Amino acid sequence: MKRVSLALSFAVAAGLAAQPVSAQTLKAVKDRGQLSCGVSQGLPGFSSPDDKGNWTGIDVDICRAIAAAIFDDPTKVKFVPLSAKDRFTALQSGEIDVLSRNTTWTLSRDTALGANFTGVTYYDGQGFLVKKSLKVNSALELSSASVCVQTGTTTEQNLADYFKGNNMKYEVIAFTTADETVKAYEAGRCDVFTSDVSQLYAERLKLANPADHVVLPEVISKEPLGPMVRHGDDQWFDIVKWVLFAMVDAEELGVNQKNVDEMAKSDKPDLKRAFGTDGNLGEQLGLTKDWFGRIIKAVGNYGESYDRNVGTGSKLQIARGLNQLWNKGGIQYAPPIR
Repeated sequence: MKRVSLALSFAVAAGLAAQPVSAQTLKAVKDRGQLSCGVSQGLPGFSSPDDKGNWTGIDVDICRAIAAAIFDDPTKVKFVPLSAKDRFTALQSGEIDVLSRNTTWTLSRDTALGANFTGVTYYDGQGFLVKKSLKVNSALELSSASVCVQTGTTTEQNLADYFKGNNMKYEVIAFTTADETVKAYEAGRCDVFTSDVSQLYAERLKLANPADHVVLPEVISKEPLGPMVRHGDDQWFDIVKWVLFAMVDAEELGVNQKNVDEMAKSDKPDLKRAFGTDGNLGEQLGLTKDWFGRIIKAVGNYGESYDRNVGTGSKLQIARGLNQLWNKGGIQYAPPIR
């Protein structure tokens, strides 16, 4: 009798463990009829609107992919532009459902903000932008320089660590927004502009003469950028996490926007699981069986998103580098869909 009771207890416990702690966000998004996604106030390649208000970028693609997975419609997204200072408050307050805004994953942010990072959309690092006329070839030549930085970011601490570690003096000139920072740099209010390397490439495009400025070779920090969701809703955390993983896995599986319909007919076990023709993995997430196909049709795989937004198909022309797949020389990697 005790064995039966014990077995029943384990079965009940296992059933309870399989249930999400809270599943309110997905319901709220469905009831609202659109996803509320926090993005930057305008960073080319990551999240930036054109003159008609159409948003593009890697971070934007994540938002659209989530909407596609839920609604089968990537346009059902409300983009909420946020400053670096206000982004976390907007997530904590429930103003947005997900923050997809070139945000660095750190221990303090992962614990003290009541939020979770769901993965890495872009492996980055902090660098320096200078005028070619200064004839500086290395960040180690920047002693006594004045440096423009944006407040509310990891940039200031990294800057302090680097200059102190190399026994160099410097002057910080801080601004609230990225636009203010780059305008101050262009106006000559500082010698150097420092931020994530990807952002330096993006902001350089805004300068009157981009070719007159160069990104120095040193990368002084690790800046893994990724989306964030609030603590307490495991189902929503899983959905946002696996939307990103689906895009990465799709590239590894050779699935893209052009061949997605054909690949969905494949008899290969890994593709059948991904497309939902074998098993119900999508339903386990709280989505439909065709969630994977919906995402790729809407925004493509990770490589497609990278290339058109920041890579060879964009004005930024940033090499894949660390963001190449793990089996092609990079470190971009996603767990298997099974």
